[in-house]
Amino acid sequence: MPQIPEKIHELTVGQLAARSGAAVSALHFYESKGLITSRRTSGNQRRFSRDTLRRVAFIRAAQRVGIPLATIREALARLPEERTPTREDWARLSEAWRSELDERIRQLNRLRDHLTDCIGCGCLSLDSCVLSNPDDVFGDRLTGSRLMAENPRPARGPARPRS
Repeated sequence: MPQIPEKIHELTVGQLAARSGAAVSALHFYESKGLITSRRTSGNQRRFSRDTLRRVAFIRAAQRVGIPLATIREALARLPEERTPTREDWARLSEAWRSELDERIRQLNRLRDHLTDCIGCGCLSLDSCVLSNPDDVFGDRLTGSRLMAENPRPARGPARPRS
């Protein structure tokens, strides 16, 4: 991994990509979504502050566990701009996601535990399917192999020929 001397306080997009492991296109995307910021030189080149390395690491870690980019952006907006985020900053932000991740883990465990049943079912009993109908929320109201809208729109008349 290329080392960047401590005296360099700003990184080019290439340096940021090399140090963070993120593709240049991903960095451009993160910037377009407001997750990271840069300044432009007189030659219109991007320059990122060194603390952007930690922000990119945080973004990538959050994405790996399935946190949506909008949620990541909200979290990053609460971080101080004038200093490099600390371990305590990251701990505070990630703690807010713990319940969401715990729920996702419960759902994945349920999927894993019932996957064999699902394959054996062939989706012929959605009224009792633990994946399509968790906790049988539709069992009291609907039956059959398809879940229909409760208030379907009225059928349209026959299509008119176009001239």
